[in-house]
Amino acid sequence: MSHRLIVLPDDRAHAIIDPIRAARHSLNIRMFLFTDPTLLNAVIAARRRGVNVRVMLNPARRDGTSDNEFARAALLAAGVSVRDSNKAFAVTHQKSMVIDGRVGFIESLNWETRDLTETRDYAIETTSKAEVAEMVRCFDADWEERTFEPQAGSDLIWCPNNGRQRIADFIDGARKTLWLQNERYQDMVIIERLVRAANRGVRVRIMSRALHKLKKKKLFEGVSGLRIVHDVGAKVRALKDLKLHGKIMIADDERAIVGSINLSPGSFDDRRELAIETASRSVIERLVETARHDWKHSRKLPLSDEAVLADLEGHGVKDVSRLALAHSEGAHHP
Repeated sequence: MSHRLIVLPDDRAHAIIDPIRAARHSLNIRMFLFTDPTLLNAVIAARRRGVNVRVMLNPARRDGTSDNEFARAALLAAGVSVRDSNKAFAVTHQKSMVIDGRVGFIESLNWETRDLTETRDYAIETTSKAEVAEMVRCFDADWEERTFEPQAGSDLIWCPNNGRQRIADFIDGARKTLWLQNERYQDMVIIERLVRAANRGVRVRIMSRALHKLKKKKLFEGVSGLRIVHDVGAKVRALKDLKLHGKIMIADDERAIVGSINLSPGSFDDRRELAIETASRSVIERLVETARHDWKHSRKLPLSDEAVLADLEGHGVKDVSRLALAHSEGAHHP
């Protein structure tokens, strides 16, 4: 089978570290955040045993802060080739690795300790020659800051190239069920597709973060998006014991998408992102098992006017006038 699923924290860090230790010829790594010392040491050890290692790091977040400087310095000191990600993108949010030109990893997790131990995250390992070759081709293009066009008919999904349309088509193809886990539900094209899915009778189950944990700059879009799909019958819940960081979609227990893409305009239009669509039976079975487990270990996300108002104001959001709340229409709270 060309696709294999990794579930974190269940599978532990060695699911990523062991393949790095097995590399013999080359490593291409592209990472939004790279801070975990064990992964860093594994990559440096690969370089020291003669592996050709190239690492592409996102230089900074949108607010200008950078988390990768320690890793950058350590990698450069060890002789690793390190470059900033392609300046054509506001952010490179993709998290991926190709080993020896033979095995690719498409990940939702950053290479941070918490994403290995505290968050619900996923990765797909692919040994498909076509998919691995496409990953290398995009890496080379972004490394050299050239344009890249995805392969027609590929199961790989790239932003900003084709991500929004591929995910919209995926939702449109659902007949009975949709499971979603994502941090952000902000893109109106995707919200519309979810509404239409619910209206044609698809059972839509959404896992999200608590409202007050959404990014402040897009807080109202995120809250409104969840309330819209909830109003048409989607069930919305939040994990109780783990932090949600993974990004998955499962349609009809037959097809799935796994990767780094948030359901937001920024991810679709401005960021380099990567996900993969799969119909691998073993992958789907484990994804569904994990989604059901997480659903049982979650809580209903309260989305009534009163609950939203209490959640946001209780965490310091004073002006909620942009939301359609009966208790705050046109109001600015001092």
